[in-house]
Amino acid sequence: MNLPHYFLADLPPEAELSPVIISAACDTLKRNCVKYLLPRSTEEIIKLLCAVGTEWLQPENKFRRLALEFGPLETKFSKAVLQRGLDGFFRQFTPENFHALLAQDFGDGVTSDACGVKKSGDEAQHAARSTQHIWRGPELLVHIAAGNLPNPTLMSLTLGLLTRSAQFVKCASGTSLLPRLFAHSIYEFDHKLGTCLELAEWGGGNVDLENALFAEANCVTVTGADKTLAAVRARLPEKVRFIGYGQRVSFGYIAREVLRDETIAETVSRAADDIVAWDQNGCLSPQVIYVEERGAVESDKFAELLGVELARREIAEPRGEITMEAAAEIATRRALYETLAAHRGDVKLWRSLHSTAWTVVFEHDVRYRFSPLHRFIFVKPVPDASVALHGLDDLHGKVSTAGIAAPPEKTRELAATFARWGVTRICPLGQMQNPPLTWRHDGRPALGDLVTWTDVEA
Repeated sequence: MNLPHYFLADLPPEAELSPVIISAACDTLKRNCVKYLLPRSTEEIIKLLCAVGTEWLQPENKFRRLALEFGPLETKFSKAVLQRGLDGFFRQFTPENFHALLAQDFGDGVTSDACGVKKSGDEAQHAARSTQHIWRGPELLVHIAAGNLPNPTLMSLTLGLLTRSAQFVKCASGTSLLPRLFAHSIYEFDHKLGTCLELAEWGGGNVDLENALFAEANCVTVTGADKTLAAVRARLPEKVRFIGYGQRVSFGYIAREVLRDETIAETVSRAADDIVAWDQNGCLSPQVIYVEERGAVESDKFAELLGVELARREIAEPRGEITMEAAAEIATRRALYETLAAHRGDVKLWRSLHSTAWTVVFEHDVRYRFSPLHRFIFVKPVPDASVALHGLDDLHGKVSTAGIAAPPEKTRELAATFARWGVTRICPLGQMQNPPLTWRHDGRPALGDLVTWTDVEA
């Protein structure tokens, strides 16, 4: 695959980066941002992003084709899984969604001029007290990407453009392909905007390169393990804003009302959607699905049907490659639950034959179990939501998403219960790995965390 050398990540593997190169790249980004990005209106940037998103949805688009041809080798996701995940992401790129995001984080009064101005106050009655609110993004926004999923990095780049910030994305070794392709697609649409982006990849812990990068940054976002967040935060200069997205877990919840012959097939399919999406990797994937007892279809029957559906999905959307260590972990867990199932009536297991492609474990212990991932799911029967939340007691502050399958009225009740407990995102089952553009990651404003406000009082 031959891409023009627009970014440091495009250089051949033998090219060596140095702190001098990183510092020079940051200096160039800042200059280009002043010339080419800051003068743009928000409306212009939205128009560009929508055009880029529309192109990524076209089968003939060269960047999409490259992603689907070379992406499986780098990301270890199958072509079908990769395609579904990217399509779900770029379908969000509409003017309505971007305006909703801006209104959500900045208020309805935000304008689309290049200064980021919002007016407030009733100027007719309170002219003397009217205020202008001017927001600005970081001069240089640095992203430390996790690399296990591509979409969070693509979203970080998108948010940075909306705040009109120069951006430097540091990818883990061997994970820069999809962010590069996205950046190249922006560069092709508008090469001046493309020069306000930089991407590079190196292994974590390269102190010299990272210190050079952090010294130039105004804001650093980090997505990854909690220990990674702590290590980066400890090394940042005091003036640098830190935004971290650490480890989170998610779960599904199925009400007894949808465990009926008329609705069970759709419910099972939606649960499989969430497990298959990105092969169950990422904080938004369910590791446990709680299923209410006393439905017309029993909870263990649901687990059995889920196994049948995952076997079908393995043909249509096969799981990607996994490491020997991950396969060994799945085999070890399977052996444990096969032994328990042989001696206890309250444990059952369904699994793919001759592979580790998928696994369904049914058990009555309501405690949240950490799954080996890669389509290994726990199904746990509960009498009601309070018991499910009791099983999550040790994870307060660490739960991201609850995917619910229930009638509308009960969904509202469950949402209120889960929200009071501390879940930061609640969505329909089947949409857990497809958050909207307006999603508040970890309950925090996506754009609002990045910008700084100036109030200008009359």
